Amino acid sequence: MATPHALDRTLTALADPTRRAILQRLSAGEARVTDLAKPFDMSLNAVSKHIRVLERARLVERRRVGRDHFLSYRPEPLDAAAKWIAETRTFWAVRLDTLERLLREEDTAKK
Repeated sequence: MATPHALDRTLTALADPTRRAILQRLSAGEARVTDLAKPFDMSLNAVSKHIRVLERARLVERRRVGRDHFLSYRPEPLDAAAKWIAETRTFWAVRLDTLERLLREEDTAKK
């Protein structure tokens, strides 16, 4: 289970469309930072800031070979967030179903 802090970092990282696009590209395989930056209409420095957010969330991992920096996708934080979302959905679905049943019973009893 993801800690609340880890979950916050993951959801913050996913909140930006540029970071989601970077993750989408990395889901196809490892890539050099400079290659990842090419499709974006922003400086390499700006893309690097997005990458740092993804690294803090542990959604990407950096590997250095000489002067080249390679990034790869790490699905574990996203898996943990998906698990939290599913558990939260189940938690509330059960409670809302119970509330609906109680309200229907109350309506029936009033008739």
